[in-house]
Amino acid sequence: MKIEVVKEDITEMKVDAIVNAANKSLLGGGGVDGAIHRAAGPKLKEACRKLNGADTGEAKITEGFNLPARYVIHAVGPVYNDGSSGEADKLKSCYQNSMRLAEEYDLKTIAFPAISTGIYGYPKEEAAEIAVDTIRSCETDSYSVETVYLVAYDDETFTSLKQAKNKRG
Repeated sequence: MKIEVVKEDITEMKVDAIVNAANKSLLGGGGVDGAIHRAAGPKLKEACRKLNGADTGEAKITEGFNLPARYVIHAVGPVYNDGSSGEADKLKSCYQNSMRLAEEYDLKTIAFPAISTGIYGYPKEEAAEIAVDTIRSCETDSYSVETVYLVAYDDETFTSLKQAKNKRG
């Protein structure tokens, strides 16, 4: 499995699935979540309403609707407090559960934002290391996912993701 770090608008990526850094309601919000909902159109909110929300660390999947991506995987990241409240395990679960859904749906390409690093306040460098390590740990010989894109919206996130990838392979 190849991991690529890119600085792009995740809503414009032509991949099998993009991951939405969602809130627990799954009904849209700010940041990446709001951008994905706006780009996908109102049918995404309807589909999310039927999922009845999700807990922190969980991931659920819907169609992509008006997005170039076939699917949206909605992962609820943790709000960062002080790092001693289980945030790392919850963030790791976001990536594991998203990758599990990608495998279940036989997806070849998936794009992740830097989950929880926006308004949820997770330190970018630490979050990037968790992302790379967790994605790498999901890889097996029979895994369907061929390419994982780690998508940065700004320079600081791009640098953190690139450094984590280079340090961890």
